[in-house]
Amino acid sequence: QVQLVESGGGLVQPGGSLRLSCAASGTIFFRLYDMAWYRQAPGKQREWVASVTSDEATNYADSVKGRFTISRDNPKNTVYLQMNSLKPEDTAVYYCNMWASWGQGTQVTVSS
Repeated sequence: QVQLVESGGGLVQPGGSLRLSCAASGTIFFRLYDMAWYRQAPGKQREWVASVTSDEATNYADSVKGRFTISRDNPKNTVYLQMNSLKPEDTAVYYCNMWASWGQGTQVTVSS
């Protein structure tokens, strides 16, 4: 069974940066899966943030384009989300997704 564990969240000031990581275990086929990051702010529905395909093509939500970068390290079974120029509206729990599997989430709070 696939397990996804996110890390790297925290409290950061507006304009700051964070790097989220998502480590996958329980599969030897990590490299074949498209991976994605989602987020859910208080009182709002979960929304897609970014994705990276098995051949490393990337896509981003308009709200984060130019500020966030998704990448993957297949030998480490890990996907990353580099977040720069963070805004208060980026505050949310960020979730990693692989097919039908979800991580437990990591909290990102952008506040002065």
